Amino acid sequence: MYKKLKKIGPGAVIAAAFIGPGTVTTATIAGSSYGYTLLWAVIFSVFATYILQEMSARLGVIGGIGVGQAIRKKITNKSLRIVASVLIIGAVFIGNAAYEAGNITGAVLGFNDWFDQWSLNPLILVIGLVAFMLLYSGKYLFIERFLIALVAIMGLVFIIACFVVQPDFIQILQGMFVPSIPEGALLMVIGLIGTTVVPYNLFLHASSVQEHWSGKKDLHISRLDTLLSVVLGGIITMAILITAAVTFEEINQAVTTKNLSEGLTPIFGNFSALFLGIGFFAAGISSAITAPLAAAFATSEILGWDKQLKGKKFRIVWMSVLFFGLFFSCLGFKPTLVILFAQVANGILLPIIAIFLLWIMNDKSIMGKYINSTLVNILGLIIIGITLMLGLKQILSASGLL
Repeated sequence: MYKKLKKIGPGAVIAAAFIGPGTVTTATIAGSSYGYTLLWAVIFSVFATYILQEMSARLGVIGGIGVGQAIRKKITNKSLRIVASVLIIGAVFIGNAAYEAGNITGAVLGFNDWFDQWSLNPLILVIGLVAFMLLYSGKYLFIERFLIALVAIMGLVFIIACFVVQPDFIQILQGMFVPSIPEGALLMVIGLIGTTVVPYNLFLHASSVQEHWSGKKDLHISRLDTLLSVVLGGIITMAILITAAVTFEEINQAVTTKNLSEGLTPIFGNFSALFLGIGFFAAGISSAITAPLAAAFATSEILGWDKQLKGKKFRIVWMSVLFFGLFFSCLGFKPTLVILFAQVANGILLPIIAIFLLWIMNDKSIMGKYINSTLVNILGLIIIGITLMLGLKQILSASGLL
């Protein structure tokens, strides 16, 4: 078992990608507003994420191609391919460039008080430099190990924090396995699912496994890697939600990192803010690395470019995403119009990619005998229904209609 665990990698990259500042913020607000009642939504999101990510990983391991390459192979009509290319580049490349500012800003959230006299938090530049050096190295396994370390740090910080606040475990079990939607909580339920089931991770996963494994002999370890990593990501999300549920019930104040750290003061004393800041830092920097990487994989595949990490065009893509995010982080404001466009594009892309993935995973010419089983197809269709709802919600929210 230890030898199998040593081989784990691409799944942890996906966990590092979806546990970013957005997930931390959403889980914190969910816990502070609704207590333990929305834990079941996290459970569902973990289940849905595993189903989709397992298909994506299987495509990479058995089919030997990424999601973008599969789109080019299956869509032979030139006009449809152009539409697909515009949508993917809009949602993944431009979207990740816009969200990158949030990733970098979120990473330093726990340390803003340290530099409140400064016009610019210097940690923003540190994060940009670390992300640049890692991605420019072109060494996938090195990047992967760094992200695994960040996931371990997040797990350690948030899980310890969860136990420190001494939650009610009976209520936790009830929240996990007795679904309920309190008044006004529907959008929060969709938000918890939407921060976990994201389209760019499907591109990232199929490409990442090709850097790590190949052939049917590695399929079992790929599935174990995906399962353990996605479940760990779900546990971290639940730990954040539970910590917030207890903390903000105790202090009855607005949701801030400062107030969240106050709930840990009885145990960690003056180090509580530092402890929590490390967790936010790990969440932010992990997404600040994976967002440019995913954008580079997706864009290179859909345009038919070489997707080698040291390739010139590949580097231009991730550099653009990273520098865009760094630029707006330094200026201290969000590129609102670009984020608005990205939200609409992602809302459209998620169900489309899920449908396409289901289609490709039933193609024997690509997957051979490793096509989807009937059960996986049924589960996939159910999840596609949920992604359609997520997509509609995201479009309506971005348009100001919801």
